[in-house]
This record gives sequence, structure tokens and C-alpha cells, in this order.
Amino acid sequence: MRRVLLALTLLLTTCCAVADAARPRVGLVLSGGAARGLAHIGVLKALEEQGIHIDAIAGTSMGAVIGGLYASGYSVEELEKLALTLDWRQALSDAPAREDVPFRRKQDDRDFLVKQKLSFRDDGSLGLPLGVIQGQNLALLLESLLVHTSDTRDFDRLGIPFRAVATDISTGEKVVFRKGHLPQAIRASMSIPAVFAPVEVDGRLLVDGGMVDNIPVDVAREMGVDRVITVDIGTPLRSRKELTTVVDVLNQSVTLMTRRNSEAQLATLGPDDILVQPPLAGYSATDFSHAREVIDAGYRAATILQARLATLRRDARPGQDAELVQARQPGERRPVITRIQVENDSKVGDEVIRRQIRQELGEPLDLARLQADMGTLYGLDYFEQVHYRVVKHKDGNILVISARGKRNGTDYLRLGLNLSDDMRGGGTYNLGASYRVNGLNDLGAEWLTRAQIGSQQVLYSEFYQPLDYGSRYFVAPYLAASAQNIDAVLDNDPIAEYRLQRYGYGFNLGRQIANNGELRLGIGQEWGEADVRIGDRRLPSFSFSNGYYEAKYSFDTLDNVDYPHEGEDIKLTVRQFDPSLGADDRYRQWELSLDKAFSRGPDTLVLGGRYGRTLDSTEVVPSSFQLGGARQLSGFRENSVAGQNISLARAIYYRRMTQRSFLPLDFPFYVGASLERGRAWNRDNSFDSGYINAGSLFVSFDTPLGPLDFSYGLNDAAERALYLNLGRTF
Repeated sequence: MRRVLLALTLLLTTCCAVADAARPRVGLVLSGGAARGLAHIGVLKALEEQGIHIDAIAGTSMGAVIGGLYASGYSVEELEKLALTLDWRQALSDAPAREDVPFRRKQDDRDFLVKQKLSFRDDGSLGLPLGVIQGQNLALLLESLLVHTSDTRDFDRLGIPFRAVATDISTGEKVVFRKGHLPQAIRASMSIPAVFAPVEVDGRLLVDGGMVDNIPVDVAREMGVDRVITVDIGTPLRSRKELTTVVDVLNQSVTLMTRRNSEAQLATLGPDDILVQPPLAGYSATDFSHAREVIDAGYRAATILQARLATLRRDARPGQDAELVQARQPGERRPVITRIQVENDSKVGDEVIRRQIRQELGEPLDLARLQADMGTLYGLDYFEQVHYRVVKHKDGNILVISARGKRNGTDYLRLGLNLSDDMRGGGTYNLGASYRVNGLNDLGAEWLTRAQIGSQQVLYSEFYQPLDYGSRYFVAPYLAASAQNIDAVLDNDPIAEYRLQRYGYGFNLGRQIANNGELRLGIGQEWGEADVRIGDRRLPSFSFSNGYYEAKYSFDTLDNVDYPHEGEDIKLTVRQFDPSLGADDRYRQWELSLDKAFSRGPDTLVLGGRYGRTLDSTEVVPSSFQLGGARQLSGFRENSVAGQNISLARAIYYRRMTQRSFLPLDFPFYVGASLERGRAWNRDNSFDSGYINAGSLFVSFDTPLGPLDFSYGLNDAAERALYLNLGRTF
């Protein structure tokens, strides 16, 4: 009996081996095409439904992304969900989510400076990046999705053998990734020249593989397959009339680069090979917003070829492969971390990096927390890229944090412009610049200098020194000087305009509260003078001296400082002026400002206001708060309503009129309105505006130079004004 069973076993094994040998090995070739490449997901879905088993995958650019994820164990359902829910604009940019940015970097947004900045190397030379986008968020996304493959160096050991194609930009040679770090290989394969910075691997600068082999049929054949299923999602050339934007020109340039090599590869297909060309007319390489339609187009294209694909059907299904089943287990994507290691070539110490990582040792990898921590690290602005990988060791899993210092320099110059015109002959302008020197020591000290000329002159210089590697505590000595015009009012009528000049210095001891807040306790001294600039010269000029203790609390969770859709912003400043510190008078002041944003779809409502009080008697001019301007008591000139006490409540509504772009090149257009109620008054009753109701209508554009805003404001004090603002508005 045992002999019979043994004979049957040998017979079945032999039959299976013969049958398996008779089946052709099938390779899947996935071409590049950015958003159009999401059609690959639909093709994979159709192939699985038809029982087509894939023995090898070769991909370029987006084909490498979809192919690499599928080969590593992601199901079609998971890929489809990812494509439909991913924030593609965030993934294809470098900026971390603002909630993850350190509080000090958030304060950089508060100036009217332009968003772009110039960087300088240590030798003083101007540093220029190798690409518009460094690919920081994209690299982090790939690392998080493929963390379970961190220890798989041989791509033949994935659930399905896989190859990714890139181009050596210095030689023009094709680079085929057979081994290495899978997220890095995929990232290199999709680095469109000049758009994404090249990826350096083993001393070679690598860019998008589409430049040399956008449809890598030859690579699949080298993997030993007998027949290939090729998915061509290449973009057709646009006509002259269709080239109307910079994005159109960019897409056309990429198409021209890839078209010739694509045609050469398609010419090698034999009669037994199958070509799938999804109908993607009308969908461009940037149409991530149409992911559903693009995926469906791929599914339909493969379904139409069902009769031809039937010749490749096998009994085994990809979901039944042991390697894929194991890779798809949730535990495999959350390895237990036993040690954290830092690789760092930047100016700051390793411990600064280590303190930002909150992963608990002995616990499964917390990907959500790690992604946020990496955003915070990158937000420090010291690094060109930060990424991570998990390395298996005999003692357990090591989480390796790799931080590469900026090769184009870490010192930054930012320029800015602010214009305001009330269309009645009253206008203000300010030109500004800030220069920040980063990484002055291992703790990450910085030296910031800000200068401004125009209607308000400002010179401010601060040395910021963290006291611990986690940058929780810090000291910040500073010097400051300013000059501005301020109205003097009697019986609610302006009688003169004073030129107010201040000079001062101070010292702050502070505590950063996570990424959202900061508390400063300080001491300072200032002195200055106020002279009549316009008006009755017989009015007195005077000088003053102030010495004070102060406490400042700031809290900021806004998702966007210019056009917030959610979050809140709170600032509270309390000052005690004391003659023992050099003040002319003993008095107290405090000011509170807050804004909170609520959104639903494209509609946003911001509720907030300001309240400032002077609690004791003192000179009016140097102790005044100011209102006036667009949405700061609309209808009045900017800063034309001043008093020792102010109150302002406001509601601002705006609606985004343009669709959200899935590229960093995004110029939103808004329309909106505001309702405001405010008052300014002095302690001695020499001035009291009474409560004034105001409102405005506005249209606004978010430009690289900052918000461009056109407003019409009016109030029940019979004041009207048109405003043109370039720079911060709210």
C-alpha cells in the first residue's frame, strides 16, 4: 500500500512539473506616465479576475510604483484605495503638513516675505537645487508603504520578481535595479529631470527611466519570461493650440523624451505578446483628480482582451502565492523596533535628530507617528532629505534614521514686498528681507536678522540658542529698532501725524510646546522719540524710555497661515513697565488676538478678533494699539485708528473658486466677505471712537509673492476705501 501511495505521489508531482513547464512564463511591463499610470491598477484587477498569473514585473516611473507595490504584496484593492484617497499634492511636494512643522519655522510664515528663499553655502556662494521638488514627501510615502521590504535586497525574492528602470543623468545609460533598497529604486525611476531632484545611488545621479526605456519590454525578457503583457499608457503629443500653460509644456517635453524609445520597444513585441492600451484621451499626466476614471479605463482595456488573455490563464492565482500571502499580513508591515540608529552628515548633532523620533523601543513600528516626526525633522530646514529604513539584525529590527545635510546651503535669504492702497491717495509699502544662519552649533542655534524699509522701517536681530537637544527650552537675546507714522486724535478727529521711532533690546527665556506653541518670559528696554511730521508744529514732541517684564504665549494650529481652512491661532502678550528697569511710568498692558477657521468643502469661515488694554495712565502715543485697514476695521486707512485700548471682533468668509491642483504649482482664487465691529479709546477719554460696524468684499489670489488681495471696505462712520494688498492679508 505504501508503495502505491509513493507511486501516486511521484506521478502527481511529475504531472504538475510537466504542466508547469508547459505553461509560458508571463512578464508584465508597466510603462511610465504619471497620473495616467493609475490605469495599471485597473489592468491588474482585470488580470486577477481572469486568473492570469504574473511571473515577473518590469516598470518605469509610475509603472515602477504600481509594479513595485504589487510585487511586494499589495493587493489590487489596497492599490485602488491608495490611489483614490492619497493627497497627491502633498505627496508630490516637499513641505511637510504644517501641523508637523516646528513652531519656530511656522513663525517664518508670519512675515510678508515671499514663500521661496535663496540658500547660501558656507563659502558664501549661492546654492541652487537640482530639482524644483526634492521628493521628500514622496520618499517618505514610499518608505512607509514598503517598510516590510526594508531587508529584502534582492528583488527576485519579492512575492513577484521585479525590476525598476532609471537613467544615469551623467552618462545617459540605462540603470536596471535588480537589487538594493526598493523605495529608493522606485523613487529614482520616477525622478522627472528638473522637476524632481535626482537620486544618488552608489555615486550615480539617477533620474526618470522614461528617458531611455519608458516601456521596458527588454528588461522583462531578460527576466526569463516567455510572453509579455505590455501596458502602454504613454501620452500623445499635443497640438500647438493645446499648449497653453507651463504644465502643458512640461508634459509635452516629457512626452518627447519618451516617445522614441517607447516606439522602439513596442516594435519588439511578437504575435504571442499582448499589448494593452487603455483609452486615456483627455487625461493628462497631472490628472490625479480623475484617478477613478483612469483606473476604470485600464480595467476596460484589459477586459476587452479577455479572449487573448485566456491563453495565459493558470490555476494558481497571485493571492495564493505563499510569498504574497505572507507579505500581505499586517504584522509584516509593522516590525517591532529594538534599536534606533542615526546617520547624519549635517551641521547639527545626532542627538537633535534622535530626540525628534518618538518611536518606543520594543513596540511595533508606529508609521503615523514616524511620518509626523520625519516631517518635523525636515521642517527644521537643516536637511536636504530625511528618510528611514528598517534593518533586520540578529538582535532585532533597527530603525535607521538618515539625515542628509543640504548641499546647496543652510543659510537663507528671503525677500518680501507688501503694498496697500486705499484708492484715495493713502498708500503704504514695505520692502523686507530676512537672513537666517542655521546650525551654528550641535544644538541647532540660529541667528536671524530682519530688515524692512518703506512706510514702516524695522531692523531686528535675534540669536536663538536651544538649551537641550530636543529644542524644548531656549534663550533668545535680541536687538530691535523701528520707525512708523501714527495719528494723534482729539475729539475723534486727527490733528497731526507723528513720526514714532523706537530702539531697544531684550532677552527671552522660552519653552516650545510641541509643534504648536511657545511660551516666552523676558525682560527688555526701549527708548525713542515722537516728533510732529504733519500738522500743527506747536504740538509737543517728546522722548520716552521704557523698561519692562513680559510674557508671551503663542499657539498656532492653522493649516495655512494666509488662507486657513482649519485650526486656530492665539497670541497673548502681557507687559509690566517698571521705573526700576528704566521706564518713565509704571503701567501694564496686555493684548490678546485669536482666529479660528472652520471649513466645509470649498467654503471657509474664520471667527476671531483682537483685544488690547492699557491698565494705567501713561503717554498716549508710545502706548497705543492700532486698527484700520482691510478686515482690521474696514473702510479706514491702514493703522489709522489708534488708542490705548482697542477691541475688534470679526467674521471672515471666503470660498475657493478654483479646483485644487495636484501639483505644487497651484494659484488658488478666492472670493469672500467680512463683518467687523471694533472700538479704540484712550484711558483719559481724550479719544473714543465708539463701536464701529464695518464690512468688506474681496477677491484674492494666492501667489508665490504672497496673497494678492482686492477689497472694498465700508463702515458706519461714513468711511469708504478700496484696498490693494500684496502680502499677508488676515
